[in-house]
Amino acid sequence: MAQEHSFDVVSKVNLQELRNAIAQAQKELATRFDFRGSQASVAYEESDGALKVTADHQAQLRSVVDVVETKLAKRGVPLKAFVWGQPEPLPSGSMKQQARLQQGLSSEQAKAITKTVKDLGIKVQPRIDGDAVRVSGKQLDELQAVMQSLRGKDFGAPLQFENYR
Repeated sequence: MAQEHSFDVVSKVNLQELRNAIAQAQKELATRFDFRGSQASVAYEESDGALKVTADHQAQLRSVVDVVETKLAKRGVPLKAFVWGQPEPLPSGSMKQQARLQQGLSSEQAKAITKTVKDLGIKVQPRIDGDAVRVSGKQLDELQAVMQSLRGKDFGAPLQFENYR
């Protein structure tokens, strides 16, 4: 009576919490004294998953990014979910910086997770399933050991575990 148990390793961001964090950051930028009268702004475009930050100069840009990251962290949105680009000067003399939202695991990340699970030497079977990795095995303790091992490693994206059964 050996029953098969499994769970999925995914990388997802709660978009509602992301929107709330961006709205809080925009509100703080509008009310803070050091940003008053400046070009400091934050915008998120859901269609392409781009977070755009602008400011008058490099130091102010860093402050705006800090405000955004603080609000994201408070709302439980993992900071690893964003890949930040280099700051760029705009023709008006101000600065901008963009971040791209990572939803799902890339094929390289999925292969790295699969290899890590296989290298553990535990009797489980990892399988790449679209932008997720399904790990199945007969013992719940083995699956929990795999989860604990994956939590301790950095794959460049925030990991969540779903459909644990």
